[in-house]
Amino acid sequence: MRILALGGSGAMGAVAVRVAAGLPGVTEIVVADRNLKAAQALVRRLAEDGTGGAPVRALMVEVTDSAALHAALEGSDVVLNTVGPYYRFGLTVLRAAIATRTHYLDICDDWEPTLQMLDLDGEARNAGIRAVVGIGASPGVSNLLAARAVRELDHVQDLYTAWPVDVSGSGGDDEQLTDTGGRPSAAAVHWMEQISGKVTVISGGQLVHRRPLLPVALSVSAGRSGTAYTVGHPEPVTLHRSFHPAGEAANLMVVTRGTLAYLDVLRRDIDAGKLTNETAATDLAKPSAARALRATMGAMTLKGPGSLPPFFAAATGTRDGRRVTALARLADTPGASALINDMAEATGLPLALGLAQLLDGTSDRLGVHPPEIALDAERFFLDLARHIPDLAGNDGLRDGVAIEVTPDR
Repeated sequence: MRILALGGSGAMGAVAVRVAAGLPGVTEIVVADRNLKAAQALVRRLAEDGTGGAPVRALMVEVTDSAALHAALEGSDVVLNTVGPYYRFGLTVLRAAIATRTHYLDICDDWEPTLQMLDLDGEARNAGIRAVVGIGASPGVSNLLAARAVRELDHVQDLYTAWPVDVSGSGGDDEQLTDTGGRPSAAAVHWMEQISGKVTVISGGQLVHRRPLLPVALSVSAGRSGTAYTVGHPEPVTLHRSFHPAGEAANLMVVTRGTLAYLDVLRRDIDAGKLTNETAATDLAKPSAARALRATMGAMTLKGPGSLPPFFAAATGTRDGRRVTALARLADTPGASALINDMAEATGLPLALGLAQLLDGTSDRLGVHPPEIALDAERFFLDLARHIPDLAGNDGLRDGVAIEVTPDR
């Protein structure tokens, strides 16, 4: 199959292209980017690496140019869309993929376009298209960890997914704050969008809108407890549809108090109209003295992550009539830590592994679906363990996923 890697010269797209080139069934990859030189540079790097696999070539495409976008899609079987922020471009690319009958995968991490893209399910089915929305780190790995946790329960009450920002050595999104030109990256602009305004969480089993960066105190297993903070990633809106938690659910950041305090200062200034998402992202990359002082004062009142794992899903509910919490996390290995600490790898690798399931027919659902519905979670983590060798076999974990079920006190 011919793969169109849209935005493929970016950090996350480049990882996906590298892995996808070695997948069975891939006959060619076209790295399509508005920056042709960056796409050509990636093609040269892959050729110099000498890893073999499918041929890769470069193409200049601007997603806002409808004719060029449709032309690129027309000659492709599958598109990997890594063009962000998705609240600007996600719906445009998916609609074009449906119109050209091109299968679709992305790493969408904005909740608003996720809902809009899921609403295109009927159109995609009618076109014979399979679309997986949000198969990166968060959402993506987080959703599939949630699927593993939920599998341990008879009834789901509360369901949380969490990812790290600056704990346990993790750089999180802060390593992706600027692009090669020194401008705020799409990831940084997205981050500002999802820490401001209102975000969607689940309360009482219903989707509700609340301000972000609210604290959630968790005890996810024996000896693992602390406080994490809400952020506007898509997991609540898809897990609500997929697993129907009756209580609370949210996507959380596991973040130190200092970073959280600065994000909250930015949130307040964005909501007050003093900053845009772009100017806030610029300020985050180069913090101002005045905002740093405000953050220092605010940090003293906040609670920290304690002993929470850096990246996990936790589901609370009942099993055999008893209330328990099921924690799903990657095994504690150097390879897992390296993956979590490298957001490009942690996002691009899952995208390629999602493509692998689409290519071999494991993911065969027509329409638009989130990862926990479209993909086989057990197969996904087995594939992930093959790319991170120290995950497999760690403490007897065949796929590198540790499951802990703890009775609630």
